[in-house]
Amino acid sequence: MVGLEEWKHSDNRKPLIVRGGRQTGKTTLISQFGNTYKQFISLNLEKEEDRILFSEHKRAKDIYEVLLLRSGFDLRPKQTLLFIDEIQESPEAIAMLRYFREELPELHVICAGSLLEFAMSRVRSFPVGRVSFLYLHPMSFREFLKATDRQVLLDAYDQLPHVAAASGPLMSAFHEYVIVGGMPEAVAEFARSGSFAKLTDIYESLWMTYREDVRKYAKSDSEERVINHIMQTAPSRLDERITFQNFGNSNYKSREVGEAFRKLSDARIIRLVYPVTVREMPLLVDYRKKPRLLFLDTGLLNYAAGIRQDLVGLADMSDAYRGALIPHVVMQEVLAGRSRSDENTCFWVREKAQSSAEVDLVLPGAGLVIPVEVKSGPIGKLRSLHSYMEDCPHDMAVRLWAGKLEINQVKTPVGKEFRLLSMPYYLAGKIESYVKQYLMNKS
Repeated sequence: MVGLEEWKHSDNRKPLIVRGGRQTGKTTLISQFGNTYKQFISLNLEKEEDRILFSEHKRAKDIYEVLLLRSGFDLRPKQTLLFIDEIQESPEAIAMLRYFREELPELHVICAGSLLEFAMSRVRSFPVGRVSFLYLHPMSFREFLKATDRQVLLDAYDQLPHVAAASGPLMSAFHEYVIVGGMPEAVAEFARSGSFAKLTDIYESLWMTYREDVRKYAKSDSEERVINHIMQTAPSRLDERITFQNFGNSNYKSREVGEAFRKLSDARIIRLVYPVTVREMPLLVDYRKKPRLLFLDTGLLNYAAGIRQDLVGLADMSDAYRGALIPHVVMQEVLAGRSRSDENTCFWVREKAQSSAEVDLVLPGAGLVIPVEVKSGPIGKLRSLHSYMEDCPHDMAVRLWAGKLEINQVKTPVGKEFRLLSMPYYLAGKIESYVKQYLMNKS
């Protein structure tokens, strides 16, 4: 709730829109946050009696007066949180947010809803500049540890550097997280039962809900068929860079598939991750090159791809899904830390005849572009990482693996020396913290 607390106490507070995929816990989080206020008013715009407020009244003050009469609260807007849930059901409510900012600046207003991107596109006068955004992702590994009541491991994870003696238990817990994923309902059931098998009905319900949503954002029957085809075939394409034309052995054209992917990205179900070819800031994404796929949640991906049973008892998760699953989890962990930005992750490529290379992830840090390779094995076999560092203007690289936390002095085949920070997979969510600490100690 750190982002919410900062928003609450901000001198320049605006109505807040919390965005994120369906069933990632937006309503629960905001309702819990409402307990920190003296007065909490909650509206659900799927209910006609709540939605009609925004069609019958054109002034924010009038709506607030009606809500006070309903609730019996007094006129203390500074101590009141108004939560407008399922706001996508009322374009009038979205447009009204600007007037809450202008007429009742002391009233704290938070909104949430599903498929908000599509609803906001239908609002003629969206209150640009008069609202703030926070982004909610599925639970991170750290949040998974907290939800499954592993305080000792959580304390060890939070230490920097982390407690080495906890490495084995942390890796075991991380393997559980890779299988379960971060959807709140699935994590809650696993915390209660400890059973992977009991999650099947939850995954099925979640995936079917996303499939049903297709009807809400498809413009036509044809587009609905393309989106359905992508959702059926995309889970089997995690380990490759994709092309739109004839995606998934179909006859669909590039334009049709590209538009369908944009709809799925807006719905936060499947996002496209594009590469960069540079090694310096700014990170300019190259949209002409083939992207990779990033799913909302790894647990859902495991279910949709039918690979959960293959993960149970696996000693090194880097062997899973032809080596593609752990890089996927790493990207999700990085995104989970970006609550104030909708910025996507990106990877690095060099595409030349007989000298192509690809690094799983690149991250900006202290004005540098830090390469992150997700791969176990000897340092000498990290060929793409060596290729990146040979012409890199700095000497810092990161490798995530199944081993321990360590720093090594490495030399590329052409003699460029660099420092390689090797981190266990479970520290993926703390890459930026460790890099920052390393750079501070170096200086």
